[in-house]
Amino acid sequence: MFSLSSSSINTLFHENRITERTPSATSCSFYKPHFQAVAQSSKSVNKLGALPSSSQTVAVHHNPSIIETENNTKKVDPKFVLTGNFAPVDEMPPTQCLVIQGELPQSLNGAYIRNGPNPQHQPLGPHHLFEGDGMLHSIRLSGGQAIFCSRYVKTYKYNLERKAGVPLIPNFLSGFYGLTDLFRGTIIILARAINGQINLAEGFGVANTSLAFFFDSLFAMVETDLPYAIRVTQEGDIETIGRYNFAGQVFANMTAHPKIDAKTGELFAFRCFPVFPYLTFFRFDTNGLKEQDVPIFSMKGPTYVHDFAITERYAVFPDTQLEMDTMNMLTCKGMPLRSQSAKMPRIGIIPRCATSDSEMRWFEVPGFNGFHIINVWEEEDDSIIIIAPNVLISENLFQSMDKLHFSLEKLRIDMKTGMASRTILSKTSLELGSINAAYAGKKNRFAYMAMGEHIPKMSGVVKIDLELECEVSKRTYEDGCFGGEAFFVARDAGDPDCDEDDGYVVSYVHNEITKESRFVVMDAKSPTLEIVAAVKLPGRVPYGFHGLFVSENDLKKL
Repeated sequence: MFSLSSSSINTLFHENRITERTPSATSCSFYKPHFQAVAQSSKSVNKLGALPSSSQTVAVHHNPSIIETENNTKKVDPKFVLTGNFAPVDEMPPTQCLVIQGELPQSLNGAYIRNGPNPQHQPLGPHHLFEGDGMLHSIRLSGGQAIFCSRYVKTYKYNLERKAGVPLIPNFLSGFYGLTDLFRGTIIILARAINGQINLAEGFGVANTSLAFFFDSLFAMVETDLPYAIRVTQEGDIETIGRYNFAGQVFANMTAHPKIDAKTGELFAFRCFPVFPYLTFFRFDTNGLKEQDVPIFSMKGPTYVHDFAITERYAVFPDTQLEMDTMNMLTCKGMPLRSQSAKMPRIGIIPRCATSDSEMRWFEVPGFNGFHIINVWEEEDDSIIIIAPNVLISENLFQSMDKLHFSLEKLRIDMKTGMASRTILSKTSLELGSINAAYAGKKNRFAYMAMGEHIPKMSGVVKIDLELECEVSKRTYEDGCFGGEAFFVARDAGDPDCDEDDGYVVSYVHNEITKESRFVVMDAKSPTLEIVAAVKLPGRVPYGFHGLFVSENDLKKL
């Protein structure tokens, strides 16, 4: 193992020239995405990264970082969505990595895996960042050594389109602009189903959002489909086992952020839908048996609910101003979402074991649009505390992500009086955060948040003291360096006497100047979030979404 001296342990991305290793340098097999230019009859086609011009020549490209599309509206403009470190990469077989800064902690044994979009084919039309095929980027850690691997989640959609060599399933988030587009897309899907080309019952999800570990299994998740079971091999490779329908108990879709009660082993989840009932809550017992659905009839409109939380007794849901709206597609307004600025945001609290919506209580929280929830707990005075980033302008969540700004807040819901209060914890725009998982649903003190001044590129990490209600540690990446979710890993998850912040914050960080990606490990206790180790990765890791650290003990269960 190669490491630098202690004097350089906190220097990040200082090299001027780095020769990148490509997948072709290994002897292992891998699948490379294939992209072709699509001929346009009368409209010019812009290359990614090129400025529009009055006359352009359409060329055929086989580089997966070059994708062309016809509709370049801002929210689906490929010049933003699929260029630079947003561009897709090839699969990477398990490859040994160099620790080029510090040393990997001996206690860090397991695999950090991060999910994200990586389209395998050229989109035939507009493309939103959220629509790419799911790719998992894993770094397996053992004894101070690291093995990196990138693999697609082999979803039904992925396998179908890989065999066909072209996209078959339209992009529902960005692909329809008017009734004609929607009608054509529907007819194409139905015709292919009738001809036996596709099976509608298999779902068309891309499994690109998050990962979850429950029932001694690892899953890649997306909220528009069911989970896909995943396995990480001893050699560090990633295998897709298949789509998981909970023994036929769930037929449609579920949240990408299910919650597991570590004490009881119960699993809690929900699904939201653009038609009534808009929200349905459900749970599974310790044996994996699903309890009856609880439709939330008191959800007044088709709110887009991305995340929720559980406490010892309750489940907590945000009812924000962002709603699903299929009429947008019919009226040529693009994405099937709308922001209802006149709507009063609410927080819904329902007993975990509720059997009907009659047990749901709603609390108005003016100005609060929370889409990710960091933690929730119950206080002794019968109040509920919610830690969550507030999206200050909700229409920017999908429409103009580069304009997103978040306010990390602590909400207090008084269950006796019905009153709600908000406290701003930081003036920095913070999102994609985590806590020590042992404190999920319980009172905790620290949160680790990614700085999002350049959403969805994150420029650093901040540690928040939830008791003092302020920032206590901060690390900003060097110029040109951007990371993703700040994920906390406990030093010893099995030791109840360890301090809550005794552990590490990990993230993939990409240097846009050197074109190099690294895995960075920071000391969560350090007042500067000191860098403990940096691992040079053999391939680029595109910006993505949520990750998970799976311990060695849990990997053995897969």
